[in-house]
Amino acid sequence: MAIVQSRMMDSILSSILLILGSSFVLAGLNAPVVGINADVAGILTSLMIISCAALIMPSALHISDPGCGNAGSDPSDDVLALSRFASLVLLIFYLLYLYFQSVTHADLLIDDSQEADHELHAVSNCVVLVLSALGVATCSDRQVHSIDGFVKALGLSRSFVGLIIVPIVGNLGCFVGTVEWSRTNRIQLAISVIVSSTLQISLFVTPLLVVVGWVIDQKMSLQFDTFQTTVLTISTLVVNCLVRDGETNYFEGVLLVATCVCPCALA
Repeated sequence: MAIVQSRMMDSILSSILLILGSSFVLAGLNAPVVGINADVAGILTSLMIISCAALIMPSALHISDPGCGNAGSDPSDDVLALSRFASLVLLIFYLLYLYFQSVTHADLLIDDSQEADHELHAVSNCVVLVLSALGVATCSDRQVHSIDGFVKALGLSRSFVGLIIVPIVGNLGCFVGTVEWSRTNRIQLAISVIVSSTLQISLFVTPLLVVVGWVIDQKMSLQFDTFQTTVLTISTLVVNCLVRDGETNYFEGVLLVATCVCPCALA
């Protein structure tokens, strides 16, 4: 369970710090100041703050309990109850976000000038989605089971693998795409994809894992490591401060990358 939780958290952090920061740097190399849609940025970052709050509340409850034990101990009944309730709320919230994004405010969150060049038929989209899900599930399962052997073979620490290698490999596709969009002055598309990917993990994937664990009687909760929740909170606030003014530059990208690099000292 700890590996799954760490994987979710590291994926979120690498997206909003490393990938978003790299995108700002590349976009800033083409122009002194890069304009972004402040309304869209405000909506997306507000969603990030809400999801961050829901993710850290169970950890805060765990810490505030005098008999909670260490951060890696099994979650208490109160933490499990709060995690499961918060997960249900987040899943409902994610469905409302999809409705908001796709139906009521599609003109605000989707830029017609930045749509993909080639659109697939609905059936083709479903087939690609199912095959992609199966492929991701298979790769993720093998990745989790191969970590111990990988660590022993290369003599690396588990912290280094968890904090650096796993998030980079897991988000490589997103990283390559957003970097290319940023390089070609499509920074708004890059920001939307990065933040939407982060929201998908925090509002859908992580809560869904908690609910699935509840169904199969596994103690999966939103009780994350104290250090991880602290970094997540700081990262969310930093991103919110940088994008709300409706413009960015390469130096702000450097700030995000630096925020991502600092925790790597533990590796």
